[in-house]
Amino acid sequence: MSIPLILASQSPSRRNVLNAAGISPTIHVSHVDEPAAVAAEAKARGIAVGDLSCEQRVMILAQAKAQSVYRAYRQVAEAARDASGEQVTAYPLEAGMNDDSETQAASQSNTKPANGDVTTITRDFSDVAVPVEAELMKEALAEHPGFTNAKVGPLIIGCDSMFLFDDVALGKPHTPEIARERLSAMRGKSGELWTGHCLIDFATGRQELASSHATVRFGDYSDRDIEAYIASGEPLEVAGCFTLEGLGGAFIDGIDGDPSGVLGLSLPLLRRMVGKMGVAWTDLWNVGLGKVAAVKLEADARSLSAGPAKTKTATAKAQAASVVPPKDNVHQPGDGWVQCACGRRHWGLNGAAGVLLARRSEETGAVTDVVMQHRAMWSAEGGTWGIPGGALADGESPIEGALRESYEEANITPEDIEVVGTHREEHGPWAYTTVFAFEKPGREVNPHPNDDESMEIAWIPIEEVPKRKLLTAMNADWPHFVERLNILANDYRDK
Repeated sequence: MSIPLILASQSPSRRNVLNAAGISPTIHVSHVDEPAAVAAEAKARGIAVGDLSCEQRVMILAQAKAQSVYRAYRQVAEAARDASGEQVTAYPLEAGMNDDSETQAASQSNTKPANGDVTTITRDFSDVAVPVEAELMKEALAEHPGFTNAKVGPLIIGCDSMFLFDDVALGKPHTPEIARERLSAMRGKSGELWTGHCLIDFATGRQELASSHATVRFGDYSDRDIEAYIASGEPLEVAGCFTLEGLGGAFIDGIDGDPSGVLGLSLPLLRRMVGKMGVAWTDLWNVGLGKVAAVKLEADARSLSAGPAKTKTATAKAQAASVVPPKDNVHQPGDGWVQCACGRRHWGLNGAAGVLLARRSEETGAVTDVVMQHRAMWSAEGGTWGIPGGALADGESPIEGALRESYEEANITPEDIEVVGTHREEHGPWAYTTVFAFEKPGREVNPHPNDDESMEIAWIPIEEVPKRKLLTAMNADWPHFVERLNILANDYRDK
């Protein structure tokens, strides 16, 4: 298996550069407060922000982004490492369910995926005597160690770019007015595009820092060209107010230096940095090696969001209520369909997982509420209620994947919860793991939607859960889950 690469950026240009080089990165946005990070570093150096060079600024921000994502993954790994209790594994396909009962289970489902594909509805095994086995969590973790015990990787790459023009470091213009001013000034002239790179090996914490730069020569474009380019929206959210690979490429007469660095990530530089980590560049290749390079997400998808700084906007609300999948969802390693022996298609090339987080009464210790996700209409069985989760990324364990997904989707912060058990439904080529967790004593999780995959994320009173329109699998499993939650809560109180 290849060594996973995590890109601490939502930049399509950086992602596309890596994809073209045979690497499909996991996208995890850092949500760094960039002005604050630069100001803090300038203060630590005893200088004014204006005294920092363009190279210093992009290096500071690249490091801040990579370190932010590293800390997020470290919190996930530590919560997974400290998991207690038991893993109960169910083997429904060993129950010998015949075709007639399969058809009956499908027809009894009261939900239908937005795309109308009944094969994406999870099988209901509630009327089948399913064989199960239990093992201590320590044993289960040994079978699926994930990133927690990795000797190398995943590698985390953070980047930041700025354009140095007339000795002034320019970031993203954000507004048409600033873009117009910059594009007019750059016409017929040249500047330097600087890109900082920070690479961190998650397994060891080792870090490499480096920068690339190239001279960009602009053509003599017209005022009409400027207005049309601004109207396209492309230059507003890119460093220097231009792109090389997009509409802006026609207005660039030449590049002196590393072209991929101008796109936001220098491939030759990253290759050298990876080599310094003792990793072969070709060990990062994962496109076309038994994985699908690009997947059209018809029934489920991933988001660029990865932190609590992103709140649910009106746009996200509208998209969640739509039956049409968002156009900007990003393919992640591990995304894709698995054709299962049960006759259905399951999402997640490496399997999938989610977190069932429970809140306990301070007085009695009994479970009072659980976090539930009201699924976007465009997702599989859209409009139903389930738990936050999704496809496992390459190399991560089911618990790590569940914690990461629930943080990205629902702001379930891993440092505030304790994993107390798991339930794994094993289908052979695919499995879904439900991770049971409690809030830590004295901690409080404030869940909310971080993306357009949810219409709502909320604490639901435990007695209200079965009254909701539940995801088929959740509807079948809920009686067993609530029973186990109560047992776990009782055991937890007696510790």
